[in-house]
This record gives sequence, structure tokens and C-alpha cells, in this order.
Amino acid sequence: MLGNLYKTKLEELLVICRNNLPANKLNEKLISDAFSFAHHAHKHDLRKSGEPFISHPYAVARILATEIPIDSITIASSLLHDVAEDTVYTIADIREKFGDEVAEIVDGVTKIEGIFGNYEQKLVETYKKLMFSMTSDLRVMMIKFADRIHNLRTLEFLEDPRQIRMAQETLEIFAPIAHRFGLSGIKSELEDLSLKYIDPTSFDEISRQLNEVKSEKKRFIRNFIKPIKKRLIKENYKFEVFGRTKHIYSIYNKIRNKNKTFDEMNDIFAVRIIIDTQNKNDCFAVYGLCSEIYIPVPERFKDYISLPKQNGYQSIHTTLLAEDGDPVEVQIRTKDMQEIAEKGIAAHWKYKEKSNLNDIKLESWLKSVREAFENQYKDDPDKNLMETFKLNLYQDEIYCFTPKGLLKVLPVGATCVDFAFEIHTEIGYKCIGAKIDRKIVTLDTKLKSGDQIEIITSKNQTPKRDWEQFVTTHKAKSDLRKYFNLEKRKQSEKGKEIWEKKVKKKKIHFSEENLQKVIHKLRHKELSGFYYEIADDETKADDALNILSDTTKIQQLDQKVMWNNELINKSSEDISEKIDKQYKEEIHAKNGQLLKIDGDLDLKNLKYEFAKCCNPIPGDEVIGFITQTEGIKIHRKACRNVDFYTLDAHRLIEINWDGESSGEFNGGVKIIGQNSAGILNDITNTISKNFNVNIKTVNITTKNSIFEGRFILEIGTLKQLNDIIEKLNHHEGIFSVSRLE
Repeated sequence: MLGNLYKTKLEELLVICRNNLPANKLNEKLISDAFSFAHHAHKHDLRKSGEPFISHPYAVARILATEIPIDSITIASSLLHDVAEDTVYTIADIREKFGDEVAEIVDGVTKIEGIFGNYEQKLVETYKKLMFSMTSDLRVMMIKFADRIHNLRTLEFLEDPRQIRMAQETLEIFAPIAHRFGLSGIKSELEDLSLKYIDPTSFDEISRQLNEVKSEKKRFIRNFIKPIKKRLIKENYKFEVFGRTKHIYSIYNKIRNKNKTFDEMNDIFAVRIIIDTQNKNDCFAVYGLCSEIYIPVPERFKDYISLPKQNGYQSIHTTLLAEDGDPVEVQIRTKDMQEIAEKGIAAHWKYKEKSNLNDIKLESWLKSVREAFENQYKDDPDKNLMETFKLNLYQDEIYCFTPKGLLKVLPVGATCVDFAFEIHTEIGYKCIGAKIDRKIVTLDTKLKSGDQIEIITSKNQTPKRDWEQFVTTHKAKSDLRKYFNLEKRKQSEKGKEIWEKKVKKKKIHFSEENLQKVIHKLRHKELSGFYYEIADDETKADDALNILSDTTKIQQLDQKVMWNNELINKSSEDISEKIDKQYKEEIHAKNGQLLKIDGDLDLKNLKYEFAKCCNPIPGDEVIGFITQTEGIKIHRKACRNVDFYTLDAHRLIEINWDGESSGEFNGGVKIIGQNSAGILNDITNTISKNFNVNIKTVNITTKNSIFEGRFILEIGTLKQLNDIIEKLNHHEGIFSVSRLE
């Protein structure tokens, strides 16, 4: 039986549901039964605050009924959401009492719970659970949003480590999803409550500053909107107009990202005009009236009505100059647009006859959310799931056009290559250049809203590895990864055919064990990598066959590996008997560049050379590998061959550059551009005159109007090479410049 207090609580909840839920989706008996069941199930449970546990599901249900009103099934499920997790009752019990729909939603919420055991290890699993919930029933996420808000409101009762973990997880996972669902009010509260625990000093400081200027700004906004209200009344509009304040986390981000102070921000307070109309053109008419009263700032006008955001958000954004010249942000929208802006997906659901997903607009919206989680890379799904999530869910959008006027919505920071892949995968694969508003630009140029982009393609073009460094969209990254993985498999298959033909021709017999030993000697982790190298260089197959053809060499290889391991694995104690103390041994390259080698071994007489596979340059992060016959090979840490050396990790030594370079190193650049008269002369002059660098070799190939040049230069440092690349990238007629690997 419910006590008087909880009868009152239930009645309060029912009143909120009557006021907010659509009449055809209100089932008071279902809500009452769920409340009674949850109250009974949790009757012996307390929260960390000491309150009866039922206070939590009750608070969650109130948040849903107030902020995200969908239907009675969602409210009932929220009241029951902790029953299966924390009491003796099961999902089967809930199913028997309340039916399949409620049971499935409660089960979905339960599956997301329990992630605090090991935050870092379980983060990927959390993403997967969220993906599952969003592809089954979105009401699961609505309950989870409300659950998270109430947990954050009462976070003070948890110990510090859990406070930080929950706040961080909220910023990384739940706030971005709320943003994608168009739940701006929920997103803002999640962010502000999280910031309170992640950076309490900044939170308190911004709160204090807001309070100090609030009274003054309120007077300013009241005076600003007076003539607007007067004019709208005269024109017979039904409307609301009021001031609003940016939420604390938004201010915090702007201060941090734009290196501004609070006093330098002029858009903390804004004006919102909401028109009671079904005609969206009235918004433009009201904008016209406002611009007659105050001077508009043309470059600050944004039309999200004609071009809605992917989450359905629509509004006009503009900036008007007050009489004293202060800029004021103004947003103009209809009542329906306001409801979608605040309640997002719940606003769509409200007008549906049933709580299914048949609404075309809503289904299109949900598709954009699901695409952020589906079609993950097969090679490393856990890593890329998190990467994709962060790339897709929380980025602002820009609006770009093809030459024929086709609209493409992309994240801020997207490049020409992202745009090419957005048109079609094959366009992305074949792109060699781009024009923005008819001006040739490099492929890594970042796009802006309103840009018209023409992609230049060539049937002989293939994707380049360096594209992965600047593309931002999930589609571009996914398509590139698929291409490179497919090419690697094709290359490996080609190498395998070459290998099998050579083995058959020489009639060599060997065991699988001996083959594995040989490919490890040749610094490959597995056969596929070995075959890949053979396709690129057939002599690698001959090297392996020469070793396999002589069993004596195999035995010598085993002995050398054993001897080398014994030598390198000598303890520091044994070595310290032969030297006075541990030190960093210095050795000089032939060109005078000074290197430092970390470690205890006496390396004075050990020869070394720079690996030709990656050509390290002073400034590159480098590492040394002690070979059996060639001394130390110095590689860039990014060199793909370094991966093979991890099998003999004890032979890797840390090496650092030390001192100024007095010599020259080989550094290459690859340039793709428009094949025009004098372009080669311009490039060579730019390199030699601006940087006083000698050009050792030049290799140019042309196709139609496009050229590809490979330049080998005498380089002193990595910075010098990067400066050359940066300079050439801004050269007219050049599409892309990258380091030649």
C-alpha cells in the first residue's frame, strides 16, 4: 500500500502527465500500477543520500514527463527501470505484469547499466550497448537521459572518483547523443552538471560572472526588445519575445577554444522571437521588420529554416546592432520549430498516432544517427567505433553545394576530399583536385558554409595515404580504410602467387616452422606481410628461398638468435661491472649530426646507418634496431618496418637527435597540380630560392592536364621540409603537396 506521501507524489506525476502527454497516449492506470510496483520492489532500498530509493525512479519519470513527454509506456518503464537491476524481480516478472513493450524497454535500460567497474576498459562496451538500444527502441535512450540528469543532480553523494568518471562519460557519450536527437535543453543541463565536477573552479567563476552582469544585461535586453514588440503588435503577430542566456558549458568552451575572456564575449545574452504561426515565411517577414528597427550584420545571418540541421532544428539566426552599437544575437522561429528545438525527437513522437517509427522525416533523422554507429571497420571495430562516435555525433554542420546546386551537409572542418566521398565513393577515390567557387584549391582545403565545390577527377588516380590525416567524415575515413585494406589483400595475393611460382620452380621443400623463422628474420609478423613485400620487391622472395634452400643456414640462424638474445639480455648489473656508470653514449653520423643513444651498452664501436625505407630527418621521432650483421639501423618511429621489430623488442633502443645538423639528409616531396606552362620552373625556384635547398632528383609524370612530381631534396631538418611543403601547398595551380614516403 502507498503511504500518504507517495499518494501525493503519484498524483503530482499524473498531473504533469495530463498536462504534457498527448491525450491518446495517456494511460493513468498503467502509470499508477508501475509506480505501486516500483515502490513495493524498492521498499527496503536507500540511495547514497539516505533517501528511499523510489525517489530516484520517481524523479526520472518527472523529468521525462516534463522535458521529454512521449507516452505512458515510457513513463511506466522509467518508474520500473531499476527494478530488474536492483531488486529480486526480473524482466520476466515485469513482462507478466506490464506486457512485452514495457519489459523490452526496461531490459534495454538495464543493459546500459553497470559500467563503472573499469571505466577505460568498459567504455567501448558502453558504446556498443548504446548502439543496441538506439536500434531497438529509442525510448530506452530517453529514459537513460532522464536517469543520467537525476544522477548528476545528486552526484554530490558519490565519492570523488565516481563523480569525475560519471561526469566525463556524460560529456563524451550522453551529451553528444542528446545533441544529435535535438534535445537542446537536456544536452545543456547534462553539460553544465558535468562541468561542475570536472572543472569546478571554472564553473563557479563563470556562474559568478553571469550573476554579476545579469541585472544589467536584463535591463539592456528589455530595452532592446521594446521597439520589436511594439512593431510586431502593430503588424498583428501573435508572438513571444524574451532574452535567454548561454549555458555555462557553452561559455566555458568558447572561452577555452577561442582564447577569450568572459568580458570579451558579446553573445552571452540573446533574444528569441517565437511566432504563433504555421507559415514559416512569417519568420522571414519578422526578420525584415527587425532589420528596419536595428542594423543587421549581414555575415552573421544564418537560415536554418530553408536548410534545417540534421536533427530537425529550424530557425533564423541573425545579429542586430543595438542603438549603442552592441551586437545582439536574435533567433526567430515558429512555435513548432521551438518545440522541436527544445524537445527534439519527443516533439516528433508527440504528433504520431502510434509510438512506431513510420514517420518519414523521423526515420531519416534516425538513419543519420544510426550511421554513426553502423558499418564499422572490420579490422579494428572497437577502436573505430569510438572514433566514429566522436567524429559524427557532436560536430557543428556546414552546408555546401555541387556545381548543379545539390546540397551536402558536412561537419565543420570537412575538406574537399570529404566532399568528394560524400558525392560518391568512386568520386572520392578518383579525385585529384578541387575548385571552390571556380578557384583551384588543394584537396585538404577546409570548406565553409555556402561554398560551391567542383571535384576534379582522373581515372588513373588512386587514394593516397596522407588523405587519412585530414579527412573528417565517417564515410571518407571508412571508404579509405576499406580501399587500403582491399589493396593490401590484393597485393598479398599477388605476392603469394609470385612466391608459390618461385618455390615450384626451385623445387625447394621446407617445413612451416622453418618458413616462419625465415619471415621473422626478414622482419615480418605474418605471412600476409611477407607476401605483400614480395609483390613490391621480388628479391625478398629470393632472399627467403636462399635461406630455406640451405638447412645449415637455418641452424646458424637459430644459433645467432640465441647468441644475440643472450648478449642483449645481459642484466644491468653485469654491464655495470664493465663501465663506471650508466650513461647516454654519443655517436656521430658521417654528416656531423650528433645522436644520443639511451641505454647501458657500450656502443662506441658499433656501426650504424639511417634506414633507406623511411629516410629519417633531424626532427623526426626515431628509434634504433640492433641488427645481427649491419650494426644499428635508425628508423623513423612511424616507419612501417618498426612494427615488425616488435617481435624482437629487446633489440630496439631509444635514440634522440642532439645538437644542430651540419650536414644534409635526403627528403622527398610529392606534388600534384595543374600541368601549365612554367609550373615546374616556379616550383624549383620556390624551393631553391626561398629555402636555399639543392634539388637532387626530379621525376615528373603527366596525364591530361594534371602532373605528379617527385622531388628528392637535400634537407637539414624536418622543420625545413615542413616549411617547404607548407609554402608549396599555397602555390597557385598545385592541388596537394605531401612528404614522399
